[in-house]
Amino acid sequence: MATITLQVEGMSCNHCVNSIEGTLRELGALGQVNLAAQTVTVEYDESKLQVETIKSAIEEQGYDVK
Repeated sequence: MATITLQVEGMSCNHCVNSIEGTLRELGALGQVNLAAQTVTVEYDESKLQVETIKSAIEEQGYDVK
């Protein structure tokens, strides 16, 4: 398992947390949103999932990944 922390802009409430964490679960990854730091820490199986796929899935929810 690999772990990355992404800077994500546009998150402001529990809906944002649920949206992002739910999307990551659908991909087979575990996400932990930190609203105060504007970060998402993601644990994923790098043999099944690539970082670009994770970033794209978050961006499709309407957030900016830096």
